[in-house]
Amino acid sequence: MQQKRDAPLRSDAQRNRERILEVALAELTRNAHAPLSAIARKAGVGQGTFYRNFPNREALVLEIYRHEMRQVADSAAGLLRDRTPDRALRAWMDRLAEFAMTKAGLADAIRQATSAPGSPGKPAPTPVTSAAELLLRACEQAGTIRPGVTGDDFLLAIAGLWQIDSQDGWRSRATRLLDLVMDGLRAGAPGTTVTPPDAPRGQRQDPPPPD
Repeated sequence: MQQKRDAPLRSDAQRNRERILEVALAELTRNAHAPLSAIARKAGVGQGTFYRNFPNREALVLEIYRHEMRQVADSAAGLLRDRTPDRALRAWMDRLAEFAMTKAGLADAIRQATSAPGSPGKPAPTPVTSAAELLLRACEQAGTIRPGVTGDDFLLAIAGLWQIDSQDGWRSRATRLLDLVMDGLRAGAPGTTVTPPDAPRGQRQDPPPPD
């Protein structure tokens, strides 16, 4: 009987937590300095409920960061089901760009939360690294990218995304950057060809056979 009475409370608590995260994501994306009291009010919860879930700003911001990274990471498997591996990888890169650019305010909140004295550092993007590994290994098995590229290599290669001004035509710049990275991944893939520096336009030359 006790379990039946407690179950709705647990369900309500979960809904409260999800509602807080939903409102906090929207508010902190718009304004990295959004007051926690305003977030609680818009989420429709009391201060006690809010602080039971998130005792401070750092805890709230880092949970949002983890949640958003999981969302981006989880999309990789779905893209692989619907596309060839190289097209799935390129589409996933666009999702990373979308996250980086449209969540600029959240990025500011994360920097503030992780740089304050005594605050925990930003968690490593493990789900994103794992998703990158999944896509890279699928592409490698399909022979569409150069072998041996790791998830960490990939994230370093696209780190320039976070340097793009989100207010200044970011989409075209991000597309050029990611196309450049994708071209680099394809260079040296099995069966691809290379153009020597002095070759006439349009002339292709097969890469030398492996030793």
